[in-house]
Amino acid sequence: MKVLIIEDEPALLQDIRNYLEGENLIVETASDFPEARKKIIDYEYDCIVVDINLPKGSGFDLIKELKAERSHCGILIISARNSLDDRLKGLNLGSDDYLVKPFHLSELNARINSILRRRLFEGNLVTHFNEIKIDHLALSVKVSEQLLSLTPKEFDLLNYFIINKNKVLTQAGIVEHLWNDEIEIMDSYTFLYTHIRNLRKKLQDAGAGNYLKSIYGIGYIWTDQ
Repeated sequence: MKVLIIEDEPALLQDIRNYLEGENLIVETASDFPEARKKIIDYEYDCIVVDINLPKGSGFDLIKELKAERSHCGILIISARNSLDDRLKGLNLGSDDYLVKPFHLSELNARINSILRRRLFEGNLVTHFNEIKIDHLALSVKVSEQLLSLTPKEFDLLNYFIINKNKVLTQAGIVEHLWNDEIEIMDSYTFLYTHIRNLRKKLQDAGAGNYLKSIYGIGYIWTDQ
């Protein structure tokens, strides 16, 4: 899952990034309003963590822009301001949660995971696709109750395909969403092919159906149709 952290305190921003990356999240950061605005326009995220007080702008305005663009990402506000008015304003603008500083990083991670489950998995801790079962809490995958040994990137790929089942996903879009925003979109996608080939083999060796279809020159689609 891909998360954008918008926070102007460098030490806190780095601490959050280090912790969440240790929890196998893909983390991008922004430290002021213009940088954050550019990222939410250029890229898609599963969840955005945003401080209200930012250099050169307000986190509330970023939330307004996200909602105007009909973004489906989750939104968690973090702020040192613990006023009822700020909480209500954030929730009324469409944020999912509000966390007051200082906070434990484990609580931040739990709040993000809760938002991701509600937004992406309809509140479920486990997702089923035919004989495939994904446990989002244990970060495990089973095929007909046979546990697979997936790398974190293979797990993310499988999640991303199933969340977007029956949709055509371009190679560039997959790379952009599952790798850091700073990665250069190169002419060659050899590294992506390698991850997908390994994921396919592990699924098929465990007896899963051939759900991942290649679309020549475009990308992939996950479907049982």
